[in-house]
Amino acid sequence: MRKLWFFIVFTCVVSAQKKVSKPFDSVGYYFEQIQYHKKANNYRNCLNYAQKAINYAQKKSDEKALGDSYFNLGLIYFDLKKNEDALDAFVRSIAFYSNLAPSREQALCYYYLGLTYIEQNNTALAENNLNKAQAIYQKLKIHSAIEMINLQRAIVYKRMGRNNQAQGILEKIVSLTDTVHNRKIVPEALYHLGMLEKEKKRNNLALNYMTRALNQSEGQAGLQAKVLLALSEIYEKNANLELSHAYLKRYVKLKEKNDIQYLQKIEPVDFDSFKNAEKLKHAEQLERENESQTKAKNFAKLISILAIALISILSLLSLSLYKNNILRNESNKLLQEKNRELEIAKERAENATKARSEFLSTVSHELRTPLNAINGITHLLIEDNPKESQIEYLNSLQFSGNYLLTFINDILEINRIESENVPVENIQCAFHTQLKNIQNSFKEIAQENNNIFEIDIDKSIPEHLICDPTKLSQIIINLVNNALKFTKNGHVRLSTHLEEIQDKTIKIKFQVADNGIGIPEDKQHEIFESFSQGSIEINRKYGGTGLGLAIVKRLVELLGGTITLNSKVGLGTTFTFILPFQVSETLIEEKKTFETEEPVETVVEGKRILLVEDNKINQMITKKMLENRGMSCRILDNGEDSVTLLRKEPNSYDLVLMDVHLPGINGTIATQQIREFNTQIPIIALTAISLNENREMLLSYGMTEVLTKPFEPEKFYKIIADHLL
Repeated sequence: MRKLWFFIVFTCVVSAQKKVSKPFDSVGYYFEQIQYHKKANNYRNCLNYAQKAINYAQKKSDEKALGDSYFNLGLIYFDLKKNEDALDAFVRSIAFYSNLAPSREQALCYYYLGLTYIEQNNTALAENNLNKAQAIYQKLKIHSAIEMINLQRAIVYKRMGRNNQAQGILEKIVSLTDTVHNRKIVPEALYHLGMLEKEKKRNNLALNYMTRALNQSEGQAGLQAKVLLALSEIYEKNANLELSHAYLKRYVKLKEKNDIQYLQKIEPVDFDSFKNAEKLKHAEQLERENESQTKAKNFAKLISILAIALISILSLLSLSLYKNNILRNESNKLLQEKNRELEIAKERAENATKARSEFLSTVSHELRTPLNAINGITHLLIEDNPKESQIEYLNSLQFSGNYLLTFINDILEINRIESENVPVENIQCAFHTQLKNIQNSFKEIAQENNNIFEIDIDKSIPEHLICDPTKLSQIIINLVNNALKFTKNGHVRLSTHLEEIQDKTIKIKFQVADNGIGIPEDKQHEIFESFSQGSIEINRKYGGTGLGLAIVKRLVELLGGTITLNSKVGLGTTFTFILPFQVSETLIEEKKTFETEEPVETVVEGKRILLVEDNKINQMITKKMLENRGMSCRILDNGEDSVTLLRKEPNSYDLVLMDVHLPGINGTIATQQIREFNTQIPIIALTAISLNENREMLLSYGMTEVLTKPFEPEKFYKIIADHLL
């Protein structure tokens, strides 16, 4: 019987040993236990196993294990919102990691150190540690973690008041492709974008971002609570107290649930008990160190005697250096004061530039609405068979409106470039074809002043390049337009030359030369500045905004090049700039365009248009322009009614003209809701695009095309006709 009992016990022990994946007394085992008890919300056991891991790693003198153990302890403190304790643990972990090769764990430790400093609102140290984490990830070629760091960097910029930089980063994050990793960071980026729009009192955009954040933040209870509170506050600002109260109730309920879960993690008594035990252990360690120090003191006394003799000698040398130190300190103090003065001056200059940019953008944007009325009414009057005595006045009014529109567009463009809100595209383009198209577009303008416009393309330049074709065209068009304007009965020449070849990168030199009036030498240094045209007389004679060359210079620099000019009065002017390009490895497929042979009037006649516009003058003008081409028009003044009408009568209209800025829900939200049940009907956005809007953003809401106010009548009719085919 005893033998049988011994055999059963022995079999059970052997079987149990086979099931253990790791030894009980190992760092890996303790880490598994930490993760297990985290899932069980039992942080008391997490702390105990973290301490056991530290003790084991110290016993083995394993620096890697010590770094990992203190890092795990820091994560536990971070979850418990014990920021000071977390900082201490992360710093100890970094001290051990610093003696080892860069690793993923070291980068993650710097990242959490940055998060902890964010919690303490220490933005400078937070940004420093995030930069260190990013540097290690890049060295290890782990690119998936960069966006996670960029999200925290945007939060730091937002707290520092650098809202434009924060918004730029956040907008890139929300445009990321949908992956499991990105689903964790995109909702928080949407929340912070909503908070930025809330601060700007643009509540409709804020509601849009917050709603998307709420829908995508499943499983992130802390973030959901913040989003619910923000939604309640925004709806309160919009006087929608019913929705405000509903979101507030959801927030309170979720907040209570989160608080209960946090309190269940560890009892305060248990945490204090752990900290006291940790202090006792630390005290024992200090006592052992003191004993060893006492032994060392006896030896140090002998060293001290010898040191006194050496110090005496050095004291004489120190005395001679004392006066030099005083002079150096005074110089340093003076230098620090000068640096502070420079920093204050720099801050004032930056604030002034920002204020100027915002003012010009706002004024230019607000001018578009009345300018749309002026241009629209002028167009209608010209079409309405005016008297011969009135035609001259109407043409002058139309010219003045177009001139003012060009001026406003140039102001917006220069502000957009200076605000660093201009992304650079890198796409394929047909270089030779693009330049020839530009030449063809200037045929009529060249004939106005009896000029000859020629292009000379270096045949050694490849046809297929990678560049930003839009900005390249903008640079060349501005320079050629200037040359043709200031030249009469002369020649304008655009030439290109292959300047340098390096692997797949080439540099091309462009020259735009004319034999026009030229630029005085004393004015050449300021010709690239905003609102500069050389002299008042030139401005009066030739017109223009004085912003074209300023835009050109900034675009050339944005594309990585430089621009110079050579000019003599009466002999002409030559602008030269050099830009880098990448040679495309694939050919560009030629896109064939098919245009209808039918005139616009035939295509649009009898079509039913729904106009959603709240401005009475714009309603009147747009309706009249549509009716003049045989279309019928129904007007609604808000987005809610347009959604209801199209849901009720889905086939009653052929096209929708949707104003972006509407009372209630704006045009973008209305379009989103329409697309839920009708994806076929063309919806054309009507907007005065500002620095914070762009065509791509509006199209992302489901709009088919974008018309900028004030719109040109011919372009207005053509876009409508194209989408009614």
